[in-house]
Amino acid sequence: MSDTTQSGPVLAADGTPLKRSLHRALRIQKLRALMLIAPLLAFVLLTFIVPIGQMLFRSVENDIVANTLPKTVIALQDWDAASGQAPDEAVFAALAADLYVASNEKTHTRVGSRLNYETPGISSLFRKAGRKAKKWDVENDGPFKEQFIKIDDGWADPDVWRTIQTYSPKYTNGYFLNAADMQKGADGAEIRPESERIYITLFKRTLIMSLIITGACIVLAYPVAWILANLPSAKANLLMILVLLPFWTSLLVRTSAWKVMLQQQGVINDTLVWLGLVADDARLVMINNQLGTIIAMTHILLPFMILPMYSVMQTINPSYLRAAKSMGATNWTAFWRVYFPLSVPGIGAGSILVFILAIGYYITPELVGGTKGVFISNRIAFHISTSLNWGLAAALGTILLAVVLILYWAYDKIVGIDNVKLG
Repeated sequence: MSDTTQSGPVLAADGTPLKRSLHRALRIQKLRALMLIAPLLAFVLLTFIVPIGQMLFRSVENDIVANTLPKTVIALQDWDAASGQAPDEAVFAALAADLYVASNEKTHTRVGSRLNYETPGISSLFRKAGRKAKKWDVENDGPFKEQFIKIDDGWADPDVWRTIQTYSPKYTNGYFLNAADMQKGADGAEIRPESERIYITLFKRTLIMSLIITGACIVLAYPVAWILANLPSAKANLLMILVLLPFWTSLLVRTSAWKVMLQQQGVINDTLVWLGLVADDARLVMINNQLGTIIAMTHILLPFMILPMYSVMQTINPSYLRAAKSMGATNWTAFWRVYFPLSVPGIGAGSILVFILAIGYYITPELVGGTKGVFISNRIAFHISTSLNWGLAAALGTILLAVVLILYWAYDKIVGIDNVKLG
């Protein structure tokens, strides 16, 4: 028998090298898989990635001052903000030229509104000066310093010009400083006056109350989920309908119902008075405070805790408990040493879901929280829809996102995100 050796690469049926043919087949499979998920990727990109990117950019974007007042920004570079004096005629002349263009393009009010976020009152200065600037001949109507001060003596205030100079760069950290109860001063970042510090308090309140709501949901949901998982199917299905019933009712309706029930002349207080547990002249204050927010949000978010717990508990084999009891364990020991550890993944999944939903809620706190029970999300909504300070809203949203990601990372390190299951 003669020995034969094969020379050259192994060929496929079509004559191409087998290795190249396999690579091509795998590449085609990957392209087909990519085409299948391409619509989902496009949807996530357009509805999630792009909005978050825009939010991050808006939190540092500040080009309106530089674009609207380009000559003024350049002229202010040589002005000493610590001098305590308003700039010289050259800066006022540059402002007159910029306002002449801006007033005709109707953009002077926008820059005024932007600077008004930092120093209240600047918006009115730009509105008044803009009306006059339309009629000016910027080449011949000088000197302009006296004319600006005649329009409004606020133009002689060095703080106004310091604000324009400070926020003239196209990118700023001012929004993030405001979100941290700080501001840009003459010597850099500084703490705001105590009467103006609200955001750190709101962040702390949001985190603490969200944790309390999550804890309350765990305590209330665990026995319900246990009953659902251990009842016969017919009874469990009936009880599940009651759990899911809130999903079929509008969130606004449920919150409004709690607003009626929690007030001092509401159903709960009337019942407590009727039972003699509370005196009629000492009714409980459960609305427009933190307690009202916690009660209403716990009720609204409770199903989001029950469902993950139930789906995990359903997979726990009852024979584990019977085996523990057969070895001498009491009912409590069998539950605590066997059943509870197996149900922890459901608790983890429900806790993450409830906490993330709670930290971003704003409808319920707005309606039942009053001034002491609102969350940071209420302030974000205010800046987006009312004050139109989108930069500050974006900075607050970015900080909130960062806090959630940090807590998520900490949860992963302590508990392990791989241990979280939905069933």
